[in-house]
Amino acid sequence: MKTVEVTKAKSSLADYTKAAKKEPVIVTAQGKPVAVLVSIRNADLETVSLSNNPQFLALIERSRARQKSEGGISAEEMRHQLKKK
Repeated sequence: MKTVEVTKAKSSLADYTKAAKKEPVIVTAQGKPVAVLVSIRNADLETVSLSNNPQFLALIERSRARQKSEGGISAEEMRHQLKKK
C-alpha cells in the first residue's frame, strides 16, 4: 500500500491513479489518512456513488433488518412471482 502526505505529493493525479491500479494509495494530512485512491473494476458511476451515500446505505440496512425480523421472500421466489405477471 502506498502512502502519500498531501503536502509532499509531487506527482500528478494521473500518476497516482495509475499507481492505484496496482495498490491503494492512501493520502494523509499530518500523518492521518484523509482519502484513498483505489482501483474500481466492474462498477459504474451510479454503483460507486450509491455505495458512498449514507442515506442509501441506511435504507439498505433498514431493509435488511426488517427482512430479518419480519421475514420475506427469496430472490428466487421474487423472480418466480414477477414472471407470472
